[in-house]
Amino acid sequence: MGILDKFFRKKREEKESLWTKCPECKTILYIPELSANLKVCPKCNYHFPMNAKERVESLLDGDVEVLFENILPKDPLGFKDTKSYKDRIRQAQDETGMSEAILVVRGRLRDIPMVLTVMDFSFIGGSMGSVVGERFYRACKLSASQNLPLVSVITSGGARMQEGILSLMQMAKTSIGVGLLEEKGLPYITVLTDPTMGGVSASFAFLGDIILAEPRSLIGFAGPRVIEQTIKQQLPEGFQRSEFLLEKGMLDMVVHRKELKDVLYRLLKMSTHGGRYVGI
Repeated sequence: MGILDKFFRKKREEKESLWTKCPECKTILYIPELSANLKVCPKCNYHFPMNAKERVESLLDGDVEVLFENILPKDPLGFKDTKSYKDRIRQAQDETGMSEAILVVRGRLRDIPMVLTVMDFSFIGGSMGSVVGERFYRACKLSASQNLPLVSVITSGGARMQEGILSLMQMAKTSIGVGLLEEKGLPYITVLTDPTMGGVSASFAFLGDIILAEPRSLIGFAGPRVIEQTIKQQLPEGFQRSEFLLEKGMLDMVVHRKELKDVLYRLLKMSTHGGRYVGI
């Protein structure tokens, strides 16, 4: 997967610690061992965040083709609060090595060719602006034209406020993209991770033929604190966590990260017939 490295801008030089503390069980963990365990705490199974590059490397085999990196963010509204939007984009690019909050690649999950989109929360909260929407739409269009399944690993705080209505328009655009796959009878599987919120959850995140989620992921539209303040009631324990949503029929499966690759492979294999994809 070394081919991915050239598509990531050089990160800002930082002194990195070799140790971290699990926020769930408070165990002190050796970071190289944690990374080798797919960033899952060996003591309590807490799923640490993964960046887009780590996600791709954990799911696909062999070299991948990185797509649509020529589509880059702009500042159409000249937005500025404490700092300009352009400065926020540059800072996010420096700190993450990403060009935007979504990475689109074409590759193989074992023997299955596919298109994979991965969002990265560390890039402005994984927010969906016009570039995220356009790259996702093009991923759908490519999948439809080449008869390939699409898997989308999602984490996001929602629409990107610095782009105003242009960001909200992406809810419709991404939904139209999913419709292209539906017309061709191609499988579209979403993997919701912590957190998946706002306009992303209200559009392409919940349009999957099969909707998976990682354990204990926060998933919803408005956050629980906002909901409690609005309805003036205490929410039930575990509200908006993936296990709660599974119980209420909003998800199909909650999948441990170490089992995700096997589960995706089996699901994609089940959706084939005679070498051609059919609707799930």
